[in-house]
Amino acid sequence: MNLIKRQNPVFTSLIDDLFINQDWNHISTTVPAANIIEADDHFNIELAAPGKKKSDFKIELEEGVLTISSETETKSTEKDGSFTRKEFGYSSFKRSFNIPETVAADKIVASYKEGILTVSLPKKAEALPQPKQLISIK
Repeated sequence: MNLIKRQNPVFTSLIDDLFINQDWNHISTTVPAANIIEADDHFNIELAAPGKKKSDFKIELEEGVLTISSETETKSTEKDGSFTRKEFGYSSFKRSFNIPETVAADKIVASYKEGILTVSLPKKAEALPQPKQLISIK
């Protein structure tokens, strides 16, 4: 029977701190939150994507599926004496939404303001609410 408790070497925790517990490649795969709003004449899809530029987004519509994606890469170099450290980051996301047939696909527009990407999907004229009709009795 062994009465001595096994102890982990000290350098194991250092290796864990240096390699396992660090996010060395800075890859972000978070998916932005989305709000879907329906009005009488259109739908709005809002995505929270702060810190991006309009050119970072790609919006596609294919076979009734609207896909919003983004890929960004950042690079930086720090020099301290003879030591150089280079770091880079990469973030991407892809969201897809099924678009109803009542949407006028040729009139979809998008805007990006204050960290919110808004995609406006207007409804076709036949999908808009119709006013009440008065039917006369003969």
